[in-house]
Amino acid sequence: MDKLFVIAIGGTGMRCLESFTHLCSIGMFDNQEIELLTLDTDQTNGNKGKVEELIRLYSRIKSTDTAEGGVPNYNTFFSAKLNLYRFYTNYSSTGRENYKNLSKISSGSVEQQEANKLISDLFLDTKSVQEFDLSHGYRAQTHLGSMLMYHGIVEAARNLVKGTNVQAQERELDLFVSKIEKSGANARVFIFGSIFGGTGASSIPVIPKALQDFIKIRSGGASSIDFSKAKFGSTLLTEYFTFAKPDDKQKSSKENSVIADSSFFPLNSQAALQFYQNDPTVKKCYKTLYHIGWPIESKKIDDNNSGHLTITGGANQKNPCHITELLCACAAYDFLTKTTGLDVAEAQYLYKAVEFKNNSFNFSFNDFVGNQNKAGERFANKLGAFFSLAHIALTVNGAANGDSGIKGFITRCQKQKITQYSTITDAECNDINDYFKLFAYTFDTGKFVPGWIYQIRTTVAPGTFLFDGKAFPDNISELKKLDVGTIFIDDKYHWSKGGLLSNRYDSFIDKLIETKESDDQNVNSIKEKFLAHIFNAVTISQNFY
Repeated sequence: MDKLFVIAIGGTGMRCLESFTHLCSIGMFDNQEIELLTLDTDQTNGNKGKVEELIRLYSRIKSTDTAEGGVPNYNTFFSAKLNLYRFYTNYSSTGRENYKNLSKISSGSVEQQEANKLISDLFLDTKSVQEFDLSHGYRAQTHLGSMLMYHGIVEAARNLVKGTNVQAQERELDLFVSKIEKSGANARVFIFGSIFGGTGASSIPVIPKALQDFIKIRSGGASSIDFSKAKFGSTLLTEYFTFAKPDDKQKSSKENSVIADSSFFPLNSQAALQFYQNDPTVKKCYKTLYHIGWPIESKKIDDNNSGHLTITGGANQKNPCHITELLCACAAYDFLTKTTGLDVAEAQYLYKAVEFKNNSFNFSFNDFVGNQNKAGERFANKLGAFFSLAHIALTVNGAANGDSGIKGFITRCQKQKITQYSTITDAECNDINDYFKLFAYTFDTGKFVPGWIYQIRTTVAPGTFLFDGKAFPDNISELKKLDVGTIFIDDKYHWSKGGLLSNRYDSFIDKLIETKESDDQNVNSIKEKFLAHIFNAVTISQNFY
């Protein structure tokens, strides 16, 4: 079995990793331990911080008394074990703020300084590109970004060899890359990033080569990556959102002399795709490239921005989720689980089409993961089960409004003589509640706050997105009316009502009494058995198997 690695680069890459983490939470990566690396120039990036906290929350839910972060399980929620590593290129210390300072083009002899300036000026605008603040990314300057990202990774390897003043993020990169090195030809690495912006577009072409050289330097030339055997895959995600153009006042400041302009994203995408198609290094290093785009008018992501500034990065960059990011996560699923098609000499390009009718997309479960070996049905069952349980925790048992949530559900089970889960602590229940809030929704001082799946659905509304539209109420009164057993469009997956006076939720509780976890699910702790028990009962209720 191949060892699985995922690298998320830049703000868009982080949101793709968010969708990937939710695929893991619903149980799409059974019996897997997956190494995750977040890679950015901006350690304070809001999307980066958000997904890292999501992964830490996931790991707390998985943790047991004997295994921090848990162990892999089978056919249950949170079945994969996730290990998080973080690396960012440090542009905050003195002398590293911009290209001119970082490259030290003004050092050396007069002749060296003249040569440095001539070659820098040939490729990089003197007053803008060479002097803008790098801490918020490469701002669509991919020629600069590719060089600096490669430099940052190689620099980390050299610092580790020296062994002095090694930064924490460099040690985390070393741990991650060492596992790739140890896995050899059995390493399968998937990279998330866009190709129309800055950091992701800069990094995707150079990451495999940078990792190869990191290993060479760190091992003193004793080890490397053989690209004829190594399995690298990536998304080629073209433009799918826009934001307000920076005004003249913002662009006039030195730190924003170079700033991303979304009106150029289509042109950036076209140029990047031409580069990927022709670059020999890209074609040699990657086995599969997934071309994903948004073929209609791109969505604005800053409509709720109360200020007048274009956000270039930092803690305020918390863009809403989009369905293309879920498609990228499903591309990773395809790459990381496929059993054929990876022994190619150069990169293969994959894409698929989705029904577009009456000016709307109509997505089925098969559109995301195909239906080979019933993958589409498995995806539908797992996502449906998790979404139903989210509604049970958040609305039926009130966690979205500060009530007990999962703890209340356990109390209800006790009334039905299901008493084995009473030792699950309040803190453990709160972690599960908090995850469901990020996955689905919560309320903040009475205001509805959409989570991941609601944000995804919004990007395709009024088109079809997997579940019945009535499964997505956004106010308390409508949520309380929701029948959690009828979220699917096809009523053959609706939970049965049981007796004449029973409702679907009561019938589901009866299913809990009749079922339990099974040995092949590899669950040991009370918390693991609880989640597996619920998964089995919802699966039976949804009539998939």
